[in-house]
Amino acid sequence: MVEIIDGRKIASKIKDEIAAQIYNFKGLRPSLAIILVGSREDSELYVSLKEKEGVRVGVDTHLYKLPENTSEQELLEVVDFLNNDASVDGILIQLPLPENLDTDKIISALDPKKDVDGFHPEHPDYVLSPVLSAINACLDETKLNFTNKTACVFYNSEVFGLAAQTILAKKGLTVLPLDQADKADVLVSALGSPKVVTKETIKDKVILIDIGTTKVDGHVIGDIDFEDVKEKASFITPVPGGIGPLTIAFLFKNVLEIYKRKKGIKE
Repeated sequence: MVEIIDGRKIASKIKDEIAAQIYNFKGLRPSLAIILVGSREDSELYVSLKEKEGVRVGVDTHLYKLPENTSEQELLEVVDFLNNDASVDGILIQLPLPENLDTDKIISALDPKKDVDGFHPEHPDYVLSPVLSAINACLDETKLNFTNKTACVFYNSEVFGLAAQTILAKKGLTVLPLDQADKADVLVSALGSPKVVTKETIKDKVILIDIGTTKVDGHVIGDIDFEDVKEKASFITPVPGGIGPLTIAFLFKNVLEIYKRKKGIKE
C-alpha cells in the first residue's frame, strides 16, 4: 500500500521554525510584497493563502493588486518601485500573468536579491525555487538512498523542467527521457492535466510527486490518478495537501533568508 507524503505536516514544522526565528528578532519583521495582476480565481486563492500564512509566521505581506488590463510598462513601474523600496525585503509576482504581459521580461526586471521565487536568472544561490525545495523535501521524507535510481519529469515549462531535472540529478538520480517514464523510480508530474498519470504509465514501487493541479467541479485534482496508482506506487504526494503547503512554507523560508542576509543576522 502506498505511503502518503504529508506536505502539510512537513510544512508545519518549517513554518514553526521560521516563526521561532522571527520571534527572536524582538519585533523586527521581514516584509514581502505580492503583485497580483487580474482576478484569476486560483491566483487569488493562492495569494490569500500566502497572506494568511504570512501572519502565522510573522512576515508582513503587502498586496499590490492590479487590474487585468494593466500594461507591461505599468507593471514594470510597480516592480521598479518595489525594487527601490528599502522597506521591502522580498517580492513575489503571482503567476501566471495575463497573456499580454511578457513574463520573462517582468521577472528579469526584479531585483534578483528580492526575488523570493528564485525565478530571476541571477538569483543568489541561497534562494531556491520553493517548488524545487518542496521536491527535495518530499524525497528526503522517504528516507531512501537514490544511488543508481532513475527519475523522470513531466512538464509544460522548459525552465521548470530543466530546473527539476537538475535537482533530481543532485540527489544522485539518473534522469530518463519522457519515453522511458514507465521505468523511472521517481516520477514528478507538473502538467496540470487531471489524472493523466495512471498505473499503466508507472513502474512498481515508484515515488510519485504530483505538482500539477486543476480545478474540476469545484475540486482540486492532481495529475496523478490516486485511486488507480495507490496499489502500485510506494510513495505519493496527495493533491491537495502535498506540494502546495510546502511551496508556501519554502517561500517564507526564502523571505527569512533574504531578510537575515540583508540585516547581517547570523545563525
